[in-house]
Amino acid sequence: MKVIAVANQKGGVGKTTTSVNLAAALAELGSKILLVDLDPQANATSALGHEPIEDHSVYAALLQEGSLSEAIIPTRRDNLWLIPGDINIAGAEIEVARQDDHLTRLRDALVHLREEEPFDFIFLDCPPSLGILMTNALAAADELLVPLQCEYFALEGLSKIDTVVSQIRDCGANPSLHIGGILMTMYMRNNLAQQVISEVHKHFGDIVYRTIVPRTVRLGEAPSHGKTIMEYESNGLGATAYRALAKEFLKKHGK
Repeated sequence: MKVIAVANQKGGVGKTTTSVNLAAALAELGSKILLVDLDPQANATSALGHEPIEDHSVYAALLQEGSLSEAIIPTRRDNLWLIPGDINIAGAEIEVARQDDHLTRLRDALVHLREEEPFDFIFLDCPPSLGILMTNALAAADELLVPLQCEYFALEGLSKIDTVVSQIRDCGANPSLHIGGILMTMYMRNNLAQQVISEVHKHFGDIVYRTIVPRTVRLGEAPSHGKTIMEYESNGLGATAYRALAKEFLKKHGK
């Protein structure tokens, strides 16, 4: 079982879209997937057609007052489970920050699931900030998946998150953490997008996924209907891209 943090401190880059649709595409291929919504806004939760549920989030586990297993709920999709997000997680961020082990609360909470291995992959959908929730996810993850918008400022953001990964490694919270994949998102056919993709490939090489997710209206509409893109427009460009990404992801991880 591998734990994948899906993170980028910059908002609006397709992070939650990627978490939800990659998880769903992998589940469609038969992998057992748990998606953990670490964002107090609970966008991944609503994108799967769920509402926040009291006592079903990472809140209690982060405060060491409950287990993650107790917070897991099934979704209507085969092979896909969810730990919903809710606004209480924002409060946990403040409370956890006061503790000596503030970086490793989520890692400790995942120990039982790692031992039981009920899932093939756990995806941690991180909030768009460099706060306690994201750093906990990075300390808990085996690797990081970075969705990156095809625009110039994305390169600056990637540099920052690469620095944070190094800091998490160097402080001992997660010595083996690395960027396992970079996914180019919101692609439009223009010279700037091509230049950004070229620069990212030049600096990061093979960890950049060959699959590129296009900017489509349908990808933006699907969450408002509580559906993945595979359900909302099964044969569209977005669904095709995320199914291709799922296959490439499995190949990268030897599945």
